[in-house]
Amino acid sequence: MLPEATPAATLLEGVRALSREGLSPGSSGNLSFRRGRGFVITPSGVAPEALDTASLVRVSLDGRVLHGDLPPSSEWPMHAAIYRARPEVGAVVHCHSPYATTLACARKTIPPLHYMIAVAAPDEVPCARYEPFGSEALARAAVEALGSRRATLLANHGLIAVGRDLLHALWVAREVETLARTYWGTLAIGGPVLLEADELGAIAARIEHYGPAAADPPRPGSEGS
Repeated sequence: MLPEATPAATLLEGVRALSREGLSPGSSGNLSFRRGRGFVITPSGVAPEALDTASLVRVSLDGRVLHGDLPPSSEWPMHAAIYRARPEVGAVVHCHSPYATTLACARKTIPPLHYMIAVAAPDEVPCARYEPFGSEALARAAVEALGSRRATLLANHGLIAVGRDLLHALWVAREVETLARTYWGTLAIGGPVLLEADELGAIAARIEHYGPAAADPPRPGSEGS
């Protein structure tokens, strides 16, 4: 059996995979995972191929750099705000995937057009109001739009997805990009036929057992690798 990857290794591979897949061009995206009373996040402005474990930055939930020689991603306030508001969240993925970003620039919500919406939300993937990147105002807008969901679009910006761990959050981000592409396509042929509330309710109970293998939710204050 192969040894289990550490969260840091999973983060580095996740950043590179999103770049390879065209879901996070250049150094536009940022990923993090919860660690202890803070989180570990990608640094600001470093290309995916140049990243290594020494590049990663450990930040407290109030924004103090605890470890690392590089400045954290400019979006660290958004990551910190989500971890403070959602103790069950173990990882955050922010990317500028093409179709999600297209809808975000049109300030459109992704409606319940496909059963896989339940990966991200019980009803819809909303679009948070526009605020400048890297700002506390954007952090608040993201938290408000997320609520208890796992994803939201950010107006004129991109996508943010959360999960119990990095593999889960990356899966959510990819699934939302697929939903965004499907929605974009249906808009060209008159728009989608949406699922009803009772149909969505039946899906919600099943989707928790779908996708990456479930892991124990992180406990606030627990230490990751």
